[in-house]
Amino acid sequence: EMEDWQLQQCCNHDQVTFIATIGAFIFVILALWRTPLLTPFKLITVFLHEASHAIACKLTCGHVDGIKVHANEGGVTHTRGGVYWVILPAGYLGSSFWGMVLVLASTNIVTARIAAACLAVALLIVLFIAKNWFLRGLCIGFIIFLALVWVLQETTKFHILRYVILFIGVMNSLFSVYDIYDDLISRRVNSSDAEKFAEICPCPCNGMAWGVI
Repeated sequence: EMEDWQLQQCCNHDQVTFIATIGAFIFVILALWRTPLLTPFKLITVFLHEASHAIACKLTCGHVDGIKVHANEGGVTHTRGGVYWVILPAGYLGSSFWGMVLVLASTNIVTARIAAACLAVALLIVLFIAKNWFLRGLCIGFIIFLALVWVLQETTKFHILRYVILFIGVMNSLFSVYDIYDDLISRRVNSSDAEKFAEICPCPCNGMAWGVI
């Protein structure tokens, strides 16, 4: 019998387990943050960050020329047209949004399957518009990983799909916070989405807005 992770009439044993699992994932992610073990999951969060830029571009009638994700956990989305001040912050907001969606999807096996399938389809689409072979390899590798997890879920007693989706969701949520910290506070990068956004929207409240986000 599958655990009920939905937080209705909180909190029974299964729901406490769900919350504890999130806490455990946060601890593991923070403990292993700078180790190679998390690199594939970090790169997927970078992919979702860049995909959010691309989606914002398409929603504002722009054209996406391509997406790149690099081994150093950097990425870039080449766009033409669209509303620039909507496209720029979409990466940060998108990471948080996808993290929330995946965490919520993990509460039910049906929605977890849907989330895994949607992620696989998104990776398959990006496989054909990727501008570098590293991103193509990442897409292929993660599609295979999701397929293996799905097979284990359906054919064995190792029902781990929900945990994988939850882990990716928590990872995205944490990565969005880290991304904003890295770009605005530690400033380890020479240029960032936030800096470019400030150039086109020179509002004194920009810093406060990013802090709230």
